[in-house]
Amino acid sequence: MSQTAESAGRRRAPTMADVAQLAGVSHQTVSRVLSNHPNVRESTRADVQRAIEELGYRRNSSARALVTRRTLTLGVVACNPTLFGPSSTLFGLEEAAREEGYMVSAVTLRRYTAAALREAIDHLSEWGVEGIVVIVPHRDAVSALAELKLPFPVVTVEGGHSLPIPGVSVDQRLGARLVTSHLLAAGHSTVWHVAGPPSWFEAEARAVGWRATLEEAGAEVPEPLIGDWTPLSGYRAGQELAGRVVARGARPGATGLSAVFVANDQMALGVLRAFREAGLSVPGQVAIAGFDDIPEAEYFAPPLTTVRQDFTAVGQASIRLLVSRLEEGAAGGDDERVVIEPRLIVRRSSTPS
Repeated sequence: MSQTAESAGRRRAPTMADVAQLAGVSHQTVSRVLSNHPNVRESTRADVQRAIEELGYRRNSSARALVTRRTLTLGVVACNPTLFGPSSTLFGLEEAAREEGYMVSAVTLRRYTAAALREAIDHLSEWGVEGIVVIVPHRDAVSALAELKLPFPVVTVEGGHSLPIPGVSVDQRLGARLVTSHLLAAGHSTVWHVAGPPSWFEAEARAVGWRATLEEAGAEVPEPLIGDWTPLSGYRAGQELAGRVVARGARPGATGLSAVFVANDQMALGVLRAFREAGLSVPGQVAIAGFDDIPEAEYFAPPLTTVRQDFTAVGQASIRLLVSRLEEGAAGGDDERVVIEPRLIVRRSSTPS
């Protein structure tokens, strides 16, 4: 091996001190930039970032843990991770944690009970996590969490609760208002609703937003149909709705059933199939809109109007809220809430071409 090749093979990885020297700042300043500390001038932050990119520096979490005597590991407790919302939230949390220099240890539960949640927290505690994010989408989760004494900082996601625990959520009511207002503005006299399970905070909030929008518009508020988030439950609800239309000679205007807001995209898929089998055209006879904007929504027949939730923003806000309590002490009160706004995505299922 040549001397040059041998030297290259032995070249050490750049350190934080190398970054500091190249950027012309102190070691502590580099550390603050890496931790996304707010008390760093933007020009200084830019200098440090350029030095990091030029050197190809990567933070060594193991070395940092040895120096600080910290594990740099966060825990996440989730339930029903096969559903789009919880799984996307979990992915967003893991991605955001890595950006902050933390690893994630996750525990998934079949259902929330105080015993199951306590066991999950004990497991994460044994693994040395410094704090946890608990995804609490329904009432059972909140009831279980309320019974526990928590040994480390906790942040909730999609709580919809009054527990003295900081949390992050998407404004589900606003999302429902956006989609219901969109359908009313398209000329529909009212909007029917296929709701999610009543025990889920998201389902409840979406139903509240839908109902409030109709009431404010002076529109009739039909009795909602209840699903369980699955395409099958949407299909069954769609059969019932289609029957109401067909029984009146397929004249939607006669019953006021010309638009349906479905509480998630997977149930909307089932509704679409039921309408197609009944010979109803969408959106020609009945307009349909969903919620979540799953990756397949754009490829439904027709492409589905829906409400997009920014799960990346949810993950980032949750992790930052937790890290702020670990690294700087509680920056806000125990009831601090961060609310992420959703966005309406209009496609052909609600707008005749």
